[in-house]
Amino acid sequence: MTDSTHPQTPTLTLPGGAIPLLGFGTWQAEGDEAELAVSTALQLGYRHIDTATGYGNEAQVGRALATRGIDRDDVFVTTKLPPDHAGRERQTLTESLAALGTDHLDLWLVHWPPNKQASPEVWQELVKARDEGLVRSIGVSNYSIAQIDELIAATGEAPAVNQIPYSPVDHDADLLAAHRERGVVVEGYSPLKRTDLDAEPIAAAARAHGVTPAQVVLRWHVQHDVVVIPKSVRRERIEENLGTLGFELTADEVAAIDALGTQG
Repeated sequence: MTDSTHPQTPTLTLPGGAIPLLGFGTWQAEGDEAELAVSTALQLGYRHIDTATGYGNEAQVGRALATRGIDRDDVFVTTKLPPDHAGRERQTLTESLAALGTDHLDLWLVHWPPNKQASPEVWQELVKARDEGLVRSIGVSNYSIAQIDELIAATGEAPAVNQIPYSPVDHDADLLAAHRERGVVVEGYSPLKRTDLDAEPIAAAARAHGVTPAQVVLRWHVQHDVVVIPKSVRRERIEENLGTLGFELTADEVAAIDALGTQG
């Protein structure tokens, strides 16, 4: 990936290139609605699109990428291997690349641990795909630290990314630190679904900065260097989420939001 990532979006370094900290998620987006949503996100300035074979919308994402006329190297594209495709890794990747209309992925993830196991043999297939240049970076999703350690022990290769549910109520400084010690970037999904947007630390920060509570939550992720991929099919919400990059929370505001993860 070149350095021409959308200028507003901060990035983190992965082995195969920079990942924008704010991306666009496509879970539950289907058909024409998915294509329009991705097209809108690209038009507004997103340069990181997250999909998965299991979402059934790779072809729609591919069409949006093709019709927007944006240089392929300027968009960070992630898709994921379904756990029940273990043993069919290469075939699945070939199908994903064809649907997305690209000759490489920026990030390919194992969507869930197959049979709830770390499955180093599946991970080894992702390593091979990366070594052949079909994928720039490889990672996992919904893996525990113990499962990540199992992959590292078996192959000597740490995942570049672990995509897990993350929000203020999930905040766990020790978990973030454990990933960082292993060189694994944390990517958070369902950032808003699990959050009480009326919680006082979030509402207070929103008032202070003249932004929405949702923007505060997404900004909180960014300031923790947790990649975040909010999803929406509504143009105004897609645009609102991008506005996350236009302000900065104070250290005190971040700490107050962090404390939501220790309650209950």
